[in-house]
Amino acid sequence: MESLTITASSRTKLGRQATQVRASNEIPAVIYGHGVPARALSIPFPEFRKVYAKAGSSSLVDVAIDTQAPVKAIIKDVQLHHLTMQPIHIDFHQVRMDEKMHATVPLKYAGESEAVKALGGTLVKTMDAVEVQCLPADLPHEIQADISSLKSFDDSITVADLVLPKGVLVLTDARQTIATVEAPLTEEQLKKLEESQLGDVTAVKSEAELKKAEADAKALAEGEAPAAGAAVKPGAAPAAKPENAKK
Repeated sequence: MESLTITASSRTKLGRQATQVRASNEIPAVIYGHGVPARALSIPFPEFRKVYAKAGSSSLVDVAIDTQAPVKAIIKDVQLHHLTMQPIHIDFHQVRMDEKMHATVPLKYAGESEAVKALGGTLVKTMDAVEVQCLPADLPHEIQADISSLKSFDDSITVADLVLPKGVLVLTDARQTIATVEAPLTEEQLKKLEESQLGDVTAVKSEAELKKAEADAKALAEGEAPAAGAAVKPGAAPAAKPENAKK
């Protein structure tokens, strides 16, 4: 993978200055690591967006702070604005090339499942990433999960089936299932599903009608007219006429 570099500027003032940083089309950030004191930074927004699209959280990037030599780091965490979903703060984890690190690596599903293609099943992915341990230089951007071994509905792929790059140790439980293929519904199952959905709709409708009837009965008891379209029970007293109604 190509080398990715992010330029950064040191921040000496904290707190409210973060708002000023964002107003300058930059993102407040912090970089820290084992034996490395935390440093507050500001990152150009367009540059970060471009690098993050390629690196994600599973590739090393070179962080060039001020005029210093770049340091190796991974993008550990990105905090997003709850409305715009734009990054508003970044955590970089600086690594040592001679020290093993932990990282979350995404899975990339590849191949073709016979159970899906020939038997009409549905691929069910139960994991999208695994935790690994390795030296920074061995960190993979992604790990492939080959689904071609899923030939029947009884087959499954577990973490233990993953082919890992050299020097990479997976920390996720090897017994965890990654993917299976679900058999298509039979006609009987489809019929039961339709009946169940119809029953749910009917139940909701009945509950709504019951609440409306209760409200109408309460209105009649208080001498008010029932809601529009409401049925008045035979023998029920008519609603009281307003005193100011024209005769």
